[in-house]
Amino acid sequence: MKRFYKEASTGETEGGQAWRVLLDGRPIKTAGGRPQVVPTRALADALAAEWAAQGEQIDARTFHLRDLADFAVDAVSDDREQTIRDLLPYAETDTLCYRAEPGEAFHERQLAVWEPLLAEAETRYDVHFTRVSGIIPKPQPAETLARIELALAAESDFSLAALKMLSSLAASLVIAMAAIRPGADAEALWKAANLEEDWQVELWGEDWEAAEHRAARFEAFKLAMRLAELSR
Repeated sequence: MKRFYKEASTGETEGGQAWRVLLDGRPIKTAGGRPQVVPTRALADALAAEWAAQGEQIDARTFHLRDLADFAVDAVSDDREQTIRDLLPYAETDTLCYRAEPGEAFHERQLAVWEPLLAEAETRYDVHFTRVSGIIPKPQPAETLARIELALAAESDFSLAALKMLSSLAASLVIAMAAIRPGADAEALWKAANLEEDWQVELWGEDWEAAEHRAARFEAFKLAMRLAELSR
């Protein structure tokens, strides 16, 4: 598509409670046809920057933040309860809860990297997660899942959109919820999410295609963290 505007800017909505992107002074809409209204100027500025960076031809593949923001407006805001229902299974089978057998070398690595993250989440949300040795799943306490559900319900639509991507990439709601907190260390959390993969690389070496795929997934992980940060 040929570029149809000269300037990308931002402006407040009526009432000054939210922001939007303006193309030559006109507000844009989401992919679903709704007004694209976001909660902070920082996020609106970042979205406008994606439009401003376009050349003579618009490349839809470069609108990374816009796609996530549109998901928050079009999908999450339309059915927050469904989004939360989609997230809870990541807590039910959280990667951080599944450990090697005690005494194994990998179990010690899991204790060093995963246990602090899990313990911090337990303290923050006043819950208890069941640790499992082996691959046979065990249910998490109903009270834990209920409290996590309440914590998710307190998040904004944009944070929930970020959590949807983060949980999928990390296979862990605990890691995802840590990732949207202020000052979160993206690299440390990503390494925790990929602990088993790194262990296998140490044992057998790295495949270049797997490394490229992981790098692309890390960029998506950081993008979701950025959405949460900018919308906070």
